[in-house]
Amino acid sequence: MRMFSTVLVANRGEIACRVIRTLRELGIRSVAVYSDADAGARHVALADEAVRLGPAPAAQSYLDIDAVIAAARATGAEAIHPGYGFLSENTAFAAACERAGIVFIGPSADAIRTMGDKIAAKHAVEARGVPTVPGVARAGMSDDELIAAAPEVGYPLLIKPSAGGGGKGMHVVTDAAALPAALAAARREAGASFGDDTLFLERYVDTPRHIEVQVLADAHGNVVHLGERECSLQRRHQKVIEEAPSPLLDEATRARIGRAACETARSVDYRGAGTVEFIVAADRPDEFFFMEMNTRLQVEHPVTEEVTGIDLVAAQLRIAAGEPLGFGQDDVVLTGHSIEARVYAEDPAAGFLPTGGRVVRVVHPVGPGIRVDSALADGLDVSVDYDPMLAKVIATGRTRDEARRRLVAALGDTAVLGFETNLSFLRALLELPAVAAGELDTGLIARELDGLVATGDPDDVFVEAALLLDAAVPRGDDPWHRADGWRLGPPAPRRYRLAAGGEERAVELVGDRVIVGGTEVAASVRDLGDRFAVQVGDRSATVVAAVQGDALWLSRGGRAREVRRVSLDHRRDADASAVPELVSPMPGVVVMTSVADGAVVSAGDAVVVVEAMKMEHVVRAEVAGTVALRVATGDSVGRGQTLAVVIPTQEENP
Repeated sequence: MRMFSTVLVANRGEIACRVIRTLRELGIRSVAVYSDADAGARHVALADEAVRLGPAPAAQSYLDIDAVIAAARATGAEAIHPGYGFLSENTAFAAACERAGIVFIGPSADAIRTMGDKIAAKHAVEARGVPTVPGVARAGMSDDELIAAAPEVGYPLLIKPSAGGGGKGMHVVTDAAALPAALAAARREAGASFGDDTLFLERYVDTPRHIEVQVLADAHGNVVHLGERECSLQRRHQKVIEEAPSPLLDEATRARIGRAACETARSVDYRGAGTVEFIVAADRPDEFFFMEMNTRLQVEHPVTEEVTGIDLVAAQLRIAAGEPLGFGQDDVVLTGHSIEARVYAEDPAAGFLPTGGRVVRVVHPVGPGIRVDSALADGLDVSVDYDPMLAKVIATGRTRDEARRRLVAALGDTAVLGFETNLSFLRALLELPAVAAGELDTGLIARELDGLVATGDPDDVFVEAALLLDAAVPRGDDPWHRADGWRLGPPAPRRYRLAAGGEERAVELVGDRVIVGGTEVAASVRDLGDRFAVQVGDRSATVVAAVQGDALWLSRGGRAREVRRVSLDHRRDADASAVPELVSPMPGVVVMTSVADGAVVSAGDAVVVVEAMKMEHVVRAEVAGTVALRVATGDSVGRGQTLAVVIPTQEENP
């Protein structure tokens, strides 16, 4: 048994940075891979060596098995760590590593294959006595067979694809009449997403809680669990907040669910780190059912590391190198509580559409119990070619409430300037009374969504922006060359007309006073180094600010906002009548033009489809008229870029 000297990390972003950190701590040489979009990325700079894989699209870079294997051979890497996503659960990649004589830091291809097929996985764990959700799961069932079996399952029921994940192809059906159409839709979605339209049925668990168990298994027959994580705060089947341990389980249930997770690992002779996912009814916390096993490291693994003190990446490396775990189940002790929040490049106020772009400035939080896993840096271009997750902020405390309060404060101290993120949404979610009390379920966000999404901009943002812009005006010692309104007699007012969030405000500064909306109050700005203290009347705030072109970005309490100065020419243009333009709601790639140039459309007709970060958005005509396209399929577009112009149909005079 010998630890590796060189390991290639077949991933990008924060997980690549996190794996490289442990490799450095263990004295192992790291090799990064990158696409053209990531040539300047942080994980590339952190690694000891970096190899280009190909163009930006993942299929031509991070998912190119031959290119990754070639990079490992060229750099002398003895092992490959896949991170999560991309090739981490790809049986062909695991097999290719074995053929090349390179260690895949993960389970065998057979284990990945079995657990990647949800029907096969259910049968494998049932044979070990692990409880599964009641349902009908047989390979190759037709729609007619599933409809005939539905009464046995009962309503409401859940249609699930056998392959894939992320909620794609999943449908809740409440009555028999809706089942045929839902099955047809689920097959289309599963086939398009996973290349496999096999479906099965399960009982739908009301007010479900998503609880998963971390396991480690070595090649010497040792299998242990490291406690559970609660992942019930989800949006569209995607996790948003995760914590360890779960506030729902008592010690007896924790021991039982842990044993079930270990039996799940034994059912496929598992090796490495894996996560067994269970569903638990909120009103029956002692009853749990197996859902699936993720045969890789999870995004939310840091909370387990924080409460156990075990570095999961280091454990993966040692297991892959053939070493025994070196500890048993009784040695695993959970101390304190840890909560993680996923920071995404998305705009909650615009339906969580992906954003992205150039990072003008980033500020990460620090403090007791705070950990940040991030690949963000000033000047980084956040590409729309990949998943929109930017970073993870983790807070740990002696109690759950201490961890939660620390995380709320840490998110408020986080700033990502240059585009919108979900930071303020995360803070609002963590401060919900139900979340504070630990009363969670997977539908909570959907029920509370309207109150969690901030819209509009209060007067405060305009005042703060005017003060910050004014503070940036050069003020030399020579009064005749100053640009701050200095003159003999009373000071001249400095006037700013600003636009933000679709609104405009006029702000006037006179001396140390600010006038907005007819109200005059004292105001001041103080530079604190990495942020500014702004005082307006009896209100004070700490903000992070940076200039990007003709815009000022400022962040307060985690919410980043863009404020622009309005010119007279711009205001005249805005007042003039204009031909209706269709603009891109997000940066991305045009994947379809639904109509030809010069086509006649009605209001509501699809014109252009833009894709970014695994999400498609259909841009539709707002008026009837003739289309003049400004883009073509395959074009990269920015947020707000004109995609097409619709020349309105002139109504005939009666």
